[in-house]
Amino acid sequence: MLARNTMLNVVGQVVPMLAAVIAIPILIQHLGASRFGVLTLAWAAIGYFNLFDFGLGRALTQVIAARLASSEVRGELSTVAWTALSLMLLLGVVGGLVLAAVTPWIVRTGLNIPPSLTAESVGAFYLLAVSLPFVVTTAGLRGLLEAHEQFGAVTALRIPLALFTFIGPLAVLPFSTGLVPIVALLLVGRAVTWVAHLVVCLRRYEYLRSHFQIRREVVGPLLRFGGWMTVSNVVSPIMAYLDRFFIGAILPLAAVAYYVTPYELVTKLLIVPQAMVVAAFPAFAASYASDPRRTAALFERTLRVVLLLMFPVLLTVVLFSREALTLWVGVTVAEQSTRVLQWLAVGVFMNAMAQAPFVVLQSTGRPDLTAKLHLGELPIYLVALWWLAHRYGIVGVAMAWSVRAGVDAVAMLVLAARRVPEVPRQVRLALWTIMIVPGVLALAALMRDVTLKVVVLTCVLPLFGLLGWTHLVHATERDGLRAWAAVRRRPVGPPG
Repeated sequence: MLARNTMLNVVGQVVPMLAAVIAIPILIQHLGASRFGVLTLAWAAIGYFNLFDFGLGRALTQVIAARLASSEVRGELSTVAWTALSLMLLLGVVGGLVLAAVTPWIVRTGLNIPPSLTAESVGAFYLLAVSLPFVVTTAGLRGLLEAHEQFGAVTALRIPLALFTFIGPLAVLPFSTGLVPIVALLLVGRAVTWVAHLVVCLRRYEYLRSHFQIRREVVGPLLRFGGWMTVSNVVSPIMAYLDRFFIGAILPLAAVAYYVTPYELVTKLLIVPQAMVVAAFPAFAASYASDPRRTAALFERTLRVVLLLMFPVLLTVVLFSREALTLWVGVTVAEQSTRVLQWLAVGVFMNAMAQAPFVVLQSTGRPDLTAKLHLGELPIYLVALWWLAHRYGIVGVAMAWSVRAGVDAVAMLVLAARRVPEVPRQVRLALWTIMIVPGVLALAALMRDVTLKVVVLTCVLPLFGLLGWTHLVHATERDGLRAWAAVRRRPVGPPG
């Protein structure tokens, strides 16, 4: 079940990634670097808007999953679900009003937007404010589906929206290159997606149709559980998206495009670890109290799969970053973005290793640990980001992002080892990996000759594959893979 749900989540993220690869160069060409930079800020803002759910989306998944495991009565499930969704709608409306109120300051003072783009940027951010209630409550409805482990439905709903995020602006280009019509179309897509999530949930879960009740006493437990999770949901997106806003504030706006282009490319590689932990979250929540060994096994398996899948891909990215960017977006962007891509690749590996411990801590009832960690990281990250951005430009921003990701990964693993003491050996191996892999990637970044890069890759990957097969894949898993391969090789005879 976990493998199937993971694959569904991967598909739901790979398809839009391919759309981004196609759409981004076209958008840069037609919109120009500055206008495309504002569009990327709009994309970032839409992602960051999820903080306004105040942790209730993930809290709803945890609470519903735990109650389903204990055979909770339908009336209680309905009360929890509708109370959480109603509260999220209210928070979305309030957040939209706040965003609309601060939009003039954001555009005219907070960001380094050229005067020629000020008017349409204001209109675009007002439209983003209107979309906020849809964004927040959609997250809650998705959390409800995930609590029931309905990842097929989640994927079917996610793919059209993610595709529309990139393809939608392309559909506007024949008529306009203005930001307002582009963001207006994105708003329509968000509204349609919200309706689709609501219809699916109502059809699938009878308790939502038969019991509609909002109870004040349910709000307290939800907010208490999601309180610390809220802190992480506020601080973590700040650290995830603050880099490009720093660039927009202190560097020419075109630098946002030179940074976001490699960022969008390499961070999409996080789809596998993110897909795994999203699929595992309800399983962690349901199993931890009754069977912590299963939680530990899922945690340990996630760490192994992340290492096996991420290192070969990121090594390839670092080695051939300049060549890949040149083919994708041209020589000019490649010159500005190659080092950014290489630094971000290191950070992506660190972030991938932090995914499993982060979700283990939250799903097993200790979101306070992740929140406190992020609160401690934020001021240090702000100082590093400001200093490195002024000293090294967008490369310095990438350096700050990656170093912060490394510190976060180490701390998350240490905390998870204390929370899940059944896997101390695997956590120690993960910590060693975090120290060794960045050094290997740094050496790869120093290579300039294409022939040498090819030789290194053809030597390192088979050696890593051998070590992974013998040390990272368990004996029972090797036997299962051999049996699967034997079945695949078996000829299919004619029907008798």
